[in-house]
Amino acid sequence: MSKTKEKISISSKVSQLDEAVEWFYGDDFVLEEALGKYKAAQQLAQEIEKDLSELRNQVTVVEDFTKS
Repeated sequence: MSKTKEKISISSKVSQLDEAVEWFYGDDFVLEEALGKYKAAQQLAQEIEKDLSELRNQVTVVEDFTKS
């Protein structure tokens, strides 16, 4: 991701992933496009996982700080 791009929220990414998954079940499904769409969805899922992990780390740090 380019540093000049705005960071997309986790909820927006989840919505994009939902739309990508729905494409596979929809009438617009084209087998020739499936691999590319799958790879894009997989990349998006990895980004969501990374974002959630970072968020979890921030929450843990705040939680540890409040116990002191």
